[in-house]
Amino acid sequence: MRIIGISGSTVGSKTRIAVKQALYYIQKAYTEVDIELIDLKEYNIVFSDGRPYQDYTGDTDIVLKKIMQADRYLIGMPVFQASIPGTLKNIFDLLPMDAFQNKIVWLLATAGTAKHYLVPEQHVKPILHYMHARVIPKYVFIEEKDYTNYIITNQNVIDRLHKLSDELVNYVDFMQKHTKTTSFI
Repeated sequence: MRIIGISGSTVGSKTRIAVKQALYYIQKAYTEVDIELIDLKEYNIVFSDGRPYQDYTGDTDIVLKKIMQADRYLIGMPVFQASIPGTLKNIFDLLPMDAFQNKIVWLLATAGTAKHYLVPEQHVKPILHYMHARVIPKYVFIEEKDYTNYIITNQNVIDRLHKLSDELVNYVDFMQKHTKTTSFI
């Protein structure tokens, strides 16, 4: 299993910190899982111009290929102007419509205040559903107050990061068990 963590912005560091913490937990708890962090800040990605993703070169090609080869994703994003960063939207635009077909995605968002807690629900989930992803229903929303000196110090947030990291790894098993024990009428 290959999990890609995406820090979906070219500015700031809190989203990267949260994504790294979740990936670190996964690596320690599930040593058989291959993980990688893609921090968009470290790449020079061109704007989407409608070409097939295979036709891009340089850093854009590298990032798109890594994303296409993964099985599961942790997509982290800060909230800017009550929406997602343009750099993350550009990644979605560069990928083909079925890029996440039958792949599992978990979302994590960081913001200055609780006012923007619905951004993942209203802005990102519709894009991922359009791209045929299986999105874990819950996500982690982390506020400025949950950090102290660039370290997540809110134990509730840390516990949620760990719980949803477990779900990302075990989601298929969880859903199979859930559907076997639940009858739908």
